[in-house]
Amino acid sequence: MKKAFVWVLAVIGCLGMLAEARAATEVKMVGDALVYGVYYSNRNFTGWNAATWTSATPTWKGAGAKTEESFQIWERFRWRTDFIASEAVKFRLALKVEDTWGYGTFTAANPAVAIMPYQAYLQFRIPGCAFEATAGLQRVDLPQSGLFYASPVFGDNAAALVVKGPLIDKTLSVLAGFGRLIDTNRTYDTTTTQVADELDMYFLAFPVTVEGFTATPWGAVAVAGRGANYFTNKGSQYGSSYFADTLTSAGTYISPKLWKNEQNPFWWVGGAFEVSALDPVRFYADVIYGAGAQNDRKKSRREGWFLDLGLEYTGWDVLTPQVFGWWSTGEDKSTLNGSERMPLVRPNWGPGNSFLFDDSQELVKDSNMGMSPVGSWGLGASLNNVTFVEKLTHRLTVLYVAGTNSARAIRSLNTALGSNPYFQMGRDLTVNESVLGLNFDTKYMIYQNLAAIVETGWAHGEFQQSVWGHRLASQARDGDTWKVAFGLSYKF
Repeated sequence: MKKAFVWVLAVIGCLGMLAEARAATEVKMVGDALVYGVYYSNRNFTGWNAATWTSATPTWKGAGAKTEESFQIWERFRWRTDFIASEAVKFRLALKVEDTWGYGTFTAANPAVAIMPYQAYLQFRIPGCAFEATAGLQRVDLPQSGLFYASPVFGDNAAALVVKGPLIDKTLSVLAGFGRLIDTNRTYDTTTTQVADELDMYFLAFPVTVEGFTATPWGAVAVAGRGANYFTNKGSQYGSSYFADTLTSAGTYISPKLWKNEQNPFWWVGGAFEVSALDPVRFYADVIYGAGAQNDRKKSRREGWFLDLGLEYTGWDVLTPQVFGWWSTGEDKSTLNGSERMPLVRPNWGPGNSFLFDDSQELVKDSNMGMSPVGSWGLGASLNNVTFVEKLTHRLTVLYVAGTNSARAIRSLNTALGSNPYFQMGRDLTVNESVLGLNFDTKYMIYQNLAAIVETGWAHGEFQQSVWGHRLASQARDGDTWKVAFGLSYKF
């Protein structure tokens, strides 16, 4: 009886403290839920797995060793809670649950625990000025023009400190930040000898806005320690899943492996531009140059250019036509003189919701082909926001992608290492290869917050047998890639 009385008092006390907290702090919650199925035919243009890294050392399992499941069912739930003390101070905690039916969290009768945070940050206004600081796990996107989804260099959640605010009224502002992307050994190194096991990034941007024109010059520097685990999975299930795939050069994996220097700087300078002065015609463009490991062994260096350009017509209510293109430098004939592709950290770029790239698909898991935005050029067009029936919208996108990589460079690495995940058929294209992709996406708003979504895609690729081998190239010739994803999206 006494224990019951104590429990009652404890509950009353907790309720009292909660009421007091609510009186002092405003709590807002939003979120979304996805339940959907995905069907693929000839994923990776073969229906087989791509090569994958298997450990912290550059060892791997070869491509074409497994047959992929053609149909999977996924769930993803996310909710974001803001604890707002005032207009100047708030904290966000965002949690998610995601997995495939019949595995992990959604295994029958014996589910695994899979609730995890994907955002957790403190945001406050700096006293005495209009600057805002955000510290913690947050979404970080380097500047990118609005027609293309996120940045080819970095667009993802990261543990970071970001400060932004106006410098000259509404004309000039600043964005500055620091993020720690990898800290392999955490608090203590494995021995009494300290090693550089971190990957840190610093970035700075100055958005300029005048009537009809926006320009955002920016720069970023990443300091890459030799002891960091670049075979850390970045969270992307398909395509380029490891920092090693996009940051290092091909020559890095030819003996002597990795870098000579304890630390190597990687840097990028770029500009994002948008022109609306000719509204309803709007123009978008990005120019980026990046380089890294320039003072290391010649074979370990990496540098290159990336440019994109697009325009859209926004004067029609029933649809928005868009055209776009891009070009980037590719590998030359040798892997011993470094890489001529721009280094990337966590790319999240793509036009027109194309399923060829990891970009804006709403049904996100198992959603795309993971093609590389560098070492290629392409042209495309999209009919966006097509609306002829109330509550029903469509998007139709066609994309042609061709390679700018020398066939000899890719062939020589494949010969030296065997099947490897650094270069993959269908993701990295030679100058003699191309991919044609088409996607048609539909959304119907059942209720205000509930939508039925269908995303479909088709792709045809032409690949060199002399580069990828008879087995993979022959399998790709036997059929095209087809994708159908369908499900429900609820937002609250």
